[in-house]
Amino acid sequence: MSQDLLKTPLHALHIEMGAKMVPFAGYDMPVQYELGVRKEHIHCREQAGLFDVSHMGQLRLHGANAAKALETLVPVDIIDLPAGKQRYALFTNAEGGLMDDLMVTNFGDHLFVVVNAACKDQDIAHLRANMPDDVTIEVIEDRALLALQGPKAAQVLATLNPAVADMVFMDAAAMDLDGVECLVSRSGYTGEDGYEISVPAEKAEDFARKLLANDEVEWIGLGARDSLRLECGLCLYGHDIDTTTTPVEASLLWALSKPRRADGERAGGFPGADIILDQIATKAVSRKRIGLVGASKAPVREGSKLFDADDNEIGIVTSGTFGPTKGQPVAMGYVATPFAAEGTEVFAEVRGKKLPMTVEKMPFVPQRYYRG
Repeated sequence: MSQDLLKTPLHALHIEMGAKMVPFAGYDMPVQYELGVRKEHIHCREQAGLFDVSHMGQLRLHGANAAKALETLVPVDIIDLPAGKQRYALFTNAEGGLMDDLMVTNFGDHLFVVVNAACKDQDIAHLRANMPDDVTIEVIEDRALLALQGPKAAQVLATLNPAVADMVFMDAAAMDLDGVECLVSRSGYTGEDGYEISVPAEKAEDFARKLLANDEVEWIGLGARDSLRLECGLCLYGHDIDTTTTPVEASLLWALSKPRRADGERAGGFPGADIILDQIATKAVSRKRIGLVGASKAPVREGSKLFDADDNEIGIVTSGTFGPTKGQPVAMGYVATPFAAEGTEVFAEVRGKKLPMTVEKMPFVPQRYYRG
């Protein structure tokens, strides 16, 4: 292992549990455990999977104007985000491209922000450059972040505090879990019901062991995390979205809050707003992010070129794998807009062969968030 890779507070436990470690976003991270990627994926869909996501950035924004200030950087309603609620947001740039996707929670006296590991330093610098003097940015260095995902997640976590069962999707609360002061949201990136739990770093290993003591819970590595989120149509930053893609091209219109759209009470006012709002109004984008399902058993990987029936190159795959739950190869990518309609047949180039794929609505498997 390269000596300059960072380690999460749970690194020693991953090694003890037989994890295969790989470099990821500057960290030494578990890609799989002894179960293997496919069995980990299925276990998370059927029971409960535990993920170490401590490599992600955790921040607090303090100050009466924190929500107003953050709203100038994202096309999302932050000002009216209720206390105890979390929202998905996007940092946009002046060209309307996506700098990162993030989660924002209103904890009443401050905003709690979680950003992607690979973008952490850039996002912190972006906030520092754009927050007014009366907003304080606190970078949290002393907490781990765990995700407990799957249909048995609520049952397991409720053994540590029954109140978690009363939460619904995108609820968040500071609460005691078996004597540990945690920040808990009912959310995650697998498409399953579940929770993300910010826990003091020195308590993280004991806390993880407590969860793993349940028969329903298994460690899940980056490999299955990727196939789980892909089956549920969720973007991975740096692959499916980046600074060259706008939210409209990326089919992320659901993430643009109504108050920030052209006819909203706080229209625009975020970087690239003119470009993004014009794309919404005119529907004039040359390409769209779409979901693809393969006809054969061969997975189609990121970087595979896409062609039409006349052998014209029309796009590229940005994420692809064999979907263990779907039972077919699944992928997402970008195609020229005329080929983005559901049911369109396209061809992916894999090792010199053109494999047929069909444009299919995402998610490929149903999302099962708990909405009460």
